[in-house]
Amino acid sequence: MSPAVLDAVLGKLARQQDPNVLVGFDHADDAGVYLLTPETALVQTVDFFTPIVDDPYTFGQIAATNSLSDVYAMGGKPLTALALVCFPEKADVEILERILAGGLSKMIEAGCTVVGGHSIRDEEMKFGYSVTGVIHPKRVLANQGAQPGDKLLFTKALGTGVISTAIKKGVARQEWIDAAVKSMTTLNKTAAEVITRVSDAVQPPRGSANSELRTTSDCFPVHALTDITGFGLIGHAREMALASNVSLVLHTAKIPVLLGALDCIRADYIPGGLKANREFAECVVEYESGISEEVKTILYDPQTAGGLLIAVAGNDSVGLTQGLQAAGVPAIEIGKVLPRTKPLIRVAS
Repeated sequence: MSPAVLDAVLGKLARQQDPNVLVGFDHADDAGVYLLTPETALVQTVDFFTPIVDDPYTFGQIAATNSLSDVYAMGGKPLTALALVCFPEKADVEILERILAGGLSKMIEAGCTVVGGHSIRDEEMKFGYSVTGVIHPKRVLANQGAQPGDKLLFTKALGTGVISTAIKKGVARQEWIDAAVKSMTTLNKTAAEVITRVSDAVQPPRGSANSELRTTSDCFPVHALTDITGFGLIGHAREMALASNVSLVLHTAKIPVLLGALDCIRADYIPGGLKANREFAECVVEYESGISEEVKTILYDPQTAGGLLIAVAGNDSVGLTQGLQAAGVPAIEIGKVLPRTKPLIRVAS
C-alpha cells in the first residue's frame, strides 16, 4: 500500500496504552518491541508479497531474507518464524515445496526456527513470514535518535524494485537479475552483528548509573537504524528524520546502485510503488541542481530485502564503516544529519 494511504488509515486508529510497548507504530518503525523482563524484549514483524522472480526456490529465499530484515533493523536476534502462504488451488504443489525449501534455507542461515504457519487458497501466489526475535531492552535500535553531526551509512545498493519490474516484463538482462538476486538473498545478519558488537562495547555495565530503560541515543554510537524497503531510500530517510526531529543530506555520488537499475528507469520500467513513494515524499525533498532525473527516481525505488541505513556519531563513522567492510558488508557513507530545518531532506551530488 502507498505510504499516503497507510498514514491516513493508521492516523485514525486509537492508540493502545501499554507501558511495556517500547516501540509501536507511532514513528513508522521497522518492528514492534515489547518488554518481557528487565533483560528481554520481544521484536515482532511480518512481511509477505507476490513472486518477483521466476524460480520458486529463489523466491522463497528472497521472501525469508526480506521478512527477517526488520528484526535486524532493530538490532535484534530472530528466534522463530511462522510461514504465511497464499497459493492457487490448481497450481503445482511442487512449486510450493520449492518456495518453502528456499525460505527454510535462509531461516537456517539466520538461526531462526520455523515453528509453523498458515495457508489459504488464493488466485495470486504470496509468501512470507511472521518473525519473532529478542533483544535487550536497553539495546533497541529504532529509527529515532539520529543527532546533528551524525554520518549516514548504507549497506546495500538501490534498484531491486525497477529490476524486478523488468524481470516481470521479461526484459531484464541476466547480469541485472544476478546482481539483484544476490542483493535480495543477502541477510542483514552480519551488518546487525557488527553494529551490535559496537553497541555492546559502549554499553554501561548493568547496575551502574541509572537502571531505567534508555534510548539508543543515550547508549550507543549508533544513534538510529532502519532498513530500506518498500518506501525507498527517501521514504525511510524521511521517517528517520521526522522521528528524530532532524534534517538529512544525501550525496547521490556516493549512493550505490545495482547494475542495470538506471537502465531500467531510462526504459520506463517503473513500479507503481515507486510512483506512489515519490508522490508522497518528494514534497520534503530539495535537489541540488544538476542531478539527473534517473538518479532522482532511484531514490524512491521500493526495495526488497534492502540495506540498513545507519545514523552513527561522526567520530565513529570511519571505524564502523571499516568494521562492516572487514566483515564483508559493503557499507559506505552516503550523507549526514543536520539540525532540523527546511528542506527535511537535501539531495546533493
